[in-house]
Amino acid sequence: MFIAAIITLCIGVAAELAGPFIAKAMIDDHMLGIEQPFFETAASDSFGAVPYEGHYYKRGDRFAEDEPKGNEIRILQQGRSFYFINQPVEVSAGKKSYTEGQLTITNGSIQNSYPAQALTADQLFTFYKPEIPGIMKLVGLYLILLVVTIFTEFGKTYWLQSSANKVIQKLRTDVYAHIQRLPVHFFDNLPAGKVVSRITNDTEAVKDLFVAVLANFSSGIVYIAGVYVALFMLDVQLGLVCLFIIPILFIWIYLYRKFATKFNTIIRSRLSEINAIINESIQGMSIIRIFRRQKQTNEEFEALNQDYMKYQNKMLNLNAWTTHNLVNVLRSLSFAVLLAYFGFGSLSGANAVSLGVLYAFVDVLGRLFQPITGMVNQLAALDSSMVSAGRVFELMDEEGEAVTDGQMPRYKGNVEFKDVSFAYKKDYVLKNISFEAKQGQTIALVGHTGSGKSSIINLLFRFYDPQKGTITVDGQEVKSIPKQWLRHHMGIVLQDPYLFTGTVASNVSLGDEKITREQIEKALRDVGAERILAHLPQGFDEPVVEKGSTLSAGQRQLISFARALAFDPAILILDEATANIDTETESIIQSALEVLKKGRTTFIIAHRLSTIRSADQILVLHRGEIVERGSHDQLLKIGGRYHQLYQLQQGNTLATPATSERLEVVTSVQGQPLPGGIV
Repeated sequence: MFIAAIITLCIGVAAELAGPFIAKAMIDDHMLGIEQPFFETAASDSFGAVPYEGHYYKRGDRFAEDEPKGNEIRILQQGRSFYFINQPVEVSAGKKSYTEGQLTITNGSIQNSYPAQALTADQLFTFYKPEIPGIMKLVGLYLILLVVTIFTEFGKTYWLQSSANKVIQKLRTDVYAHIQRLPVHFFDNLPAGKVVSRITNDTEAVKDLFVAVLANFSSGIVYIAGVYVALFMLDVQLGLVCLFIIPILFIWIYLYRKFATKFNTIIRSRLSEINAIINESIQGMSIIRIFRRQKQTNEEFEALNQDYMKYQNKMLNLNAWTTHNLVNVLRSLSFAVLLAYFGFGSLSGANAVSLGVLYAFVDVLGRLFQPITGMVNQLAALDSSMVSAGRVFELMDEEGEAVTDGQMPRYKGNVEFKDVSFAYKKDYVLKNISFEAKQGQTIALVGHTGSGKSSIINLLFRFYDPQKGTITVDGQEVKSIPKQWLRHHMGIVLQDPYLFTGTVASNVSLGDEKITREQIEKALRDVGAERILAHLPQGFDEPVVEKGSTLSAGQRQLISFARALAFDPAILILDEATANIDTETESIIQSALEVLKKGRTTFIIAHRLSTIRSADQILVLHRGEIVERGSHDQLLKIGGRYHQLYQLQQGNTLATPATSERLEVVTSVQGQPLPGGIV
């Protein structure tokens, strides 16, 4: 479509630039053609023969090669009158004057006088009559070219813009698809608002590159090339004189972009940061109001907004100084050069050209500045688009995860970690982790914050891969399994479940066509959600807004449990799944858990130890290492770290090893004993 648009554009430019050539032919060949030499002819009925006082005359260029020519006569214009001269004229150009039947022509130092007879309007029209068919043909040709120009302009605009829209549609699709392939850790360091800005604002700016900038620059370049071809066809020397505009234009664009790129880079960055702070403020609006941070948040936003406006004003100043002002200067300069060329040339007689050539040249040269103006007006959009495109392609250049089509058969779920060590950056957060989880078993991970529980889950999902050791599922190393295949048979229930805009039912199936309505309703009933969600006006078809903010924490959690059950995973991960719910809902979820865990390997991350009493194996982590392992009863008998945690949660905080590790008896301050037995 781009190629078709460019071809159409070239045809349109050629048709449009043909106008001055038609005007030149009309002026030189027909309107001023009457002043060419006429010869007497005997063929009164031949084309172009003009009767005058009993004789017939015809222009010299209209005689056939073997047709005899009679006496030469001339018709010359002086002022608004035309005169018949019944003899040859040596020099017809120059200053003319008519006095007492004599037409005097002065050209420099040469002066000639000829007997002349003034023509009446009817006689003059007789001499012009043979020119009318030629003029009408040229007018008809001009109208045809005008129609061609109209259609080519439509074709150029339609094809350029429709193809540009398709490019942007594909670009946005590719960017969004690429985001789906980016590793999870990429989003740890880039705020969601900045990602959104690149997909929306930056791709919209790239759209301007195709729709406005490409259209103007491609048409402008083709048009300028066509104009120079026309100028050289009219007069080579004049064309060479006007070439000085091209280097000035290139230097101008280079200098403009040098400054504009710096400003636009900051502008796009600030806009991205503004989107990020807006997104963050909306997400954390309740916290902002509870802690009365409205003023500080507003000041942060205003500082970014002020900086954004400052650089927008710098771009405004740059555009104001370098757009129409410079075009006008170029236009004036080019016409000054043209006038100087004709002025000095006419004095010496070296650069004399016809009136038609002069008219066509001025017309074509004037058209040169239309595309230049269009290109200059789009310089700001060009630079902004290039900066935005750079930001989009920087995101596209981020290495993504390979996407493998298809799926593997449902595995059993036997998981084994062998001497696994892992670090997010430099320091290892997991050290020599080894354990085995067999199909149908429940493995609980406990430990203080930062002990490595979530890191084990991240490795299991292959959000990250370990630096040392191996992880296998059913004896097959997970690195050899495509990530999508591995995750296809995994499910997770988060502490704060995420619900998407839609309905309760759509949040269970997540739009998967393989999950029927019956399976959705069965999953909800099996986890006990039917009773909790019964009061909703539309039941399982109740609309859900972003993040499920209109539902309670317990309702969201039950929907999340039903989602995991509907997808029937071989490996299930429960990440603090009961931490944010009330006791009544927890009892429902506990019974739902038994349904959910049946026949599948389950990993539970829990701080509430009462929820993992029935776990087959409990792994106690401390600073990235497994310090204890066993069942609930076995670990209590050991009396180690798990026992301390359990005692703390039961409210027994007296004389436990856990507290004694963190308490220090203070009997003095700076060497001075404390008064009154204060300890």
